[in-house]
Amino acid sequence: MPESPDRPAEPAARRRTFAIISHPDAGKTTLTEKLLLYGGAIHLAGSVKARRAARHATSDWMALEQQRGISVTSSVLQFEYLGYQVNLLDTPGHADFSEDTYRTLIAADSAVMLLDNRRGVEARTRQLYDVCKLRRMPIFTFVNKCDRPGGHSLELISDVEADLGLGIYPVTWPIHTSTGFVGVADRRRRTVLLFGKGADHGATLVATQRIPLDDPALLSALDADTVATLRDELDLLDHAGHAWDEAAVLDGTLSPMFFGSALSNFGVEPFLHDFLEYAPGPLPRSAVPRDVQPDDPEFTGFVFKIQANMDPKHRDRIAFLRVCSGHFLAGMTVTLARTGKTLRLAQPQQFLARERVEVDEAWPGDVIGIHDRGTLRVSDSLSLRGDVVFSGIPRFAPQYFARVILSDPLRRKHLDTGLRQLAEEGAVQVFYQESSAGPVPIVGAVGLLQFDVLLFRLDNEYRVPARLEALPFKLARWVRGSEAAIDALVEGRSRLRLFDAKGSSILLFEDEWALRHSLEKAADGLEFLEVAP
Repeated sequence: MPESPDRPAEPAARRRTFAIISHPDAGKTTLTEKLLLYGGAIHLAGSVKARRAARHATSDWMALEQQRGISVTSSVLQFEYLGYQVNLLDTPGHADFSEDTYRTLIAADSAVMLLDNRRGVEARTRQLYDVCKLRRMPIFTFVNKCDRPGGHSLELISDVEADLGLGIYPVTWPIHTSTGFVGVADRRRRTVLLFGKGADHGATLVATQRIPLDDPALLSALDADTVATLRDELDLLDHAGHAWDEAAVLDGTLSPMFFGSALSNFGVEPFLHDFLEYAPGPLPRSAVPRDVQPDDPEFTGFVFKIQANMDPKHRDRIAFLRVCSGHFLAGMTVTLARTGKTLRLAQPQQFLARERVEVDEAWPGDVIGIHDRGTLRVSDSLSLRGDVVFSGIPRFAPQYFARVILSDPLRRKHLDTGLRQLAEEGAVQVFYQESSAGPVPIVGAVGLLQFDVLLFRLDNEYRVPARLEALPFKLARWVRGSEAAIDALVEGRSRLRLFDAKGSSILLFEDEWALRHSLEKAADGLEFLEVAP
């Protein structure tokens, strides 16, 4: 039943659109799977560890992800739970796919920071947190793997606060006995949740027993020493820790922290309940000529991701659109701000990774998939009149470069198609080197694993077997200025000039010395940019 368009603020307020950020191997894909399990979106959780099993994590829909047991592309996971419409934007945890993660974070309203209880804040987590901090995004923290030995929780909180400059409010608190991790204390409800250990390794929901903290029955469920230690630790948190401050949560300076084990399902359900209650609905979006409020009546949205070949049988191309304001209706005609042209958005879809269902409407905070024939690009803005342009999604200079070598020269047109579509997705950046035989494709990546994904997808989706010839360049800068001045910089060794798909010049440098030398030698008026113009 469609929701009434008369009061769009109400359906928008029920949206929760978020991403999970973490260091690799912190358990992000497992937590994602368990949120789907408790949200009722799936009935049996897969495992990325069981590589030979028939089941795989729902979010890892690409064949390469299932083979390697890692996430290499963002996916959208949408489900309804407790009256909320949940839009979980799953992102790759590996740093080699950081561009995809950054684009997806732009579409989120909040983030869940996942920590390993033994390792705390790691390098990749810190990088992604900095991106969230720049946007003052609310951060919720889930400390994972509490079923394994780790540092004391008080020390973990202290380390996180010192490392990130972020206040922490533990909403739940881990309970350990001689037998291991058995439950959590719910500080705000003054209760204890004890978990039953299932025999299916977390594939189904875990049994939970809730006991008030002051109930004498607690001493029957836990030994006296455990209860005494728990009460002492909770008293310490009440007197020495941060006070609960909802305003500080919403402006990203105080993070509610939860403890659990995604693998065994311990602590996942209380986290999901509280997250949906405390996380913000759709937030205002920066745009020109005005910021867009979620309760603005006219439809607006932007494209943050493009994915080709989600259905290889139909060679489709899906543009993922974040709705920012208004009431979206299937078949409506909108204007693309970049070109001023109108297009009809027919057959919009929502997703559970690769699975999809057509929808009739969407509200601020929702993410919908639009069938696209090559018209849309990442960061495109859509609105009724084309008079709103959202802040662009930057494209950063790659750190690795390689020349594409075809196994079969007759497949050159197919190669060009594959490279163009994969570049439009943001899977890799494609540049061209001028030569007497025509432009030679050069690919650039933030991480080397992107090259593995590129070759895999060219072969499997476009039937283009190819190999890569590594180039010695490590730094790149887009350059704007006169052609003569740019050509003068390229004379000599350690530098190479390429052109991107828009015809903009980009210079590659073998090392810092070559870059510094060029900067010193550059004529007045030349601009060097780390982000694409």
